[in-house]
Amino acid sequence: MKKTTSKNMDSEIKPNSVYTTNETKEILKISNSTIKRLLKKGIIKANKVGGQYRILGKEILRLISPKAERKAVSTYQKIKKKAKNKIKRW
Repeated sequence: MKKTTSKNMDSEIKPNSVYTTNETKEILKISNSTIKRLLKKGIIKANKVGGQYRILGKEILRLISPKAERKAVSTYQKIKKKAKNKIKRW
């Protein structure tokens, strides 16, 4: 029996559609820990419904835009610098 999902992952991301974390993870081709980290840091905005996150398509589109990528790289560089400084002090 072929497993079907509510949204075809080969189709375009619809800005007003609601996606689960698993669907978002598949679209972005990222791991479970990465999706959790993005949600926790607020990089992906989501609403919690019944204990599960729901993500609007426009949030996914915003994340993969060049502007969002620059912000993510900048954030990563800041975190990396803080980690290096903390290690130096050990």
